[in-house]
Amino acid sequence: MTITFRGGFYGGLALAVCVGLYLLWLWRPERQVQLHTKNFLHAIEHRNWEAVSGFIGTDYQDQWGDDRARVLERMREGLRWVRGSRIIPSNMSVNAEGRRAVWIGKIVVYSTDDLVMELLDQRVNKLPTPFELEWYRISGKPWDWRLVRVSNSGFEIPADVH
Repeated sequence: MTITFRGGFYGGLALAVCVGLYLLWLWRPERQVQLHTKNFLHAIEHRNWEAVSGFIGTDYQDQWGDDRARVLERMREGLRWVRGSRIIPSNMSVNAEGRRAVWIGKIVVYSTDDLVMELLDQRVNKLPTPFELEWYRISGKPWDWRLVRVSNSGFEIPADVH
């Protein structure tokens, strides 16, 4: 079997179309926000604070009054006590509009420490409302998203936690 120029051209064209279609699917805002959220939660779970900070935008503000620096500090401090942690999202959806997208989903945090797990169940895992992570695309690149806000109307940070 010989490969002709025409056969090679059509084969290359078919491959280019397949790659193009894959990139169009991959770079959709909904898909990018899903991937960014998954990787963000994975970085938190593994305490990769450099990667976590790379996901958070410089203009980050949340419903608890935290800015970028404060939320990073709170995560480090809070997860210091959570041994063998796992963060599992469920019931996720993404609403994208223009350069903004909101990831909505339930987040369950597990720990190998039974006492910590009891506290996590009370404060996070049994929340009736989902978390909302608002992402913003900061440039024309379809993969350049940053987290700008987190909220959950049912989640309260106790007053004694500074």
